[in-house]
Amino acid sequence: MRFFWKYKLDHLVFWCVTISFYASVTAHLISTAGLFQYCLNIVVRNGLLMLICYSNVYYCFPQYFKRGKYALYALSVVSCLLFYTIFQNIYDTWLYGYVLGDLQKQSLFYNTFYNFSIALFYLSFTLALALSKNWYKQQQLLQKIQVEQLETELQYLKAQINPHFLFNSINTIYFQIDKKNMEARESLQKFSELLRYQLYECNEQEIAIEKEIEYLKSYIDLQRLRRKKNYNIQFETGADVQHFSIAPLLLIAFVENAFKHVSNYADKDNTIQVQLHQQNGYMLFHVINTKSNNYVAHDGDGIGLKNVQRRLKLLYENRYDLQIENEPDFYAVHLKLQTS
Repeated sequence: MRFFWKYKLDHLVFWCVTISFYASVTAHLISTAGLFQYCLNIVVRNGLLMLICYSNVYYCFPQYFKRGKYALYALSVVSCLLFYTIFQNIYDTWLYGYVLGDLQKQSLFYNTFYNFSIALFYLSFTLALALSKNWYKQQQLLQKIQVEQLETELQYLKAQINPHFLFNSINTIYFQIDKKNMEARESLQKFSELLRYQLYECNEQEIAIEKEIEYLKSYIDLQRLRRKKNYNIQFETGADVQHFSIAPLLLIAFVENAFKHVSNYADKDNTIQVQLHQQNGYMLFHVINTKSNNYVAHDGDGIGLKNVQRRLKLLYENRYDLQIENEPDFYAVHLKLQTS
């Protein structure tokens, strides 16, 4: 089925069957109007149908109906129906009324009901087919996600440390650190916050963006404590980034990658910029880091990015856009994720 859908063979089969059926029922035009008019009739009729059907499936339905703009969607459907009916009426009037000389069919409104009904049927039928295919793909995707989640949970259970023991140990170490060494205490506290988030707050399929931002902030603050003074680390979050949910730990891989591969210049700033904004129903996430020209990739580099790219494809198929720039002196990630 993937091969069938990948190359749009389902579309090819549908239109071949449709055109073949129409060609057979209008074959009488060959003897009455000629081969050219017969072929032109097939092209005009099915060309108009393709135009309104694909406009509905690929533009009107996703742009209006899926976004709750039902009045605009209804208006767009009516426009498609009228478009087909009017232009098909004009062609039918010319073909049957003037080429074939049927005086009764010289009226522009003679085939209005028939053409309107045909347009309505094809709009409804092709939309139903498209929704059925999407539903099937979503079911397959859901099964795949469930299998991967089970495998992840199994691996997690195998490697799990008793959380109570872990946090008790961290608290013990925290109080053993000299009170004058505030930097070490702060580092351990940040680490404890990161661990608590991963163990207790990431068990749902989605989590509030506000919690994910706090996790990113704690991670970046911890990294700041480890870096020298010539590191310029910026974390910018727009006030509008709120009231939506995303998959947990989805963004951290990009930030981890930036800190892992940031440059290590001694004579100039090493920069990491993390920006998070929301605009027109999309979350915009940008991570940029300077990179040394002599950086050499090692085995295992990019595994985190590959994993998060796979998660994006599984969880947000057709709802995200990921652009990666890998230049000699900088590395940038730009993620656009639909949130509504």
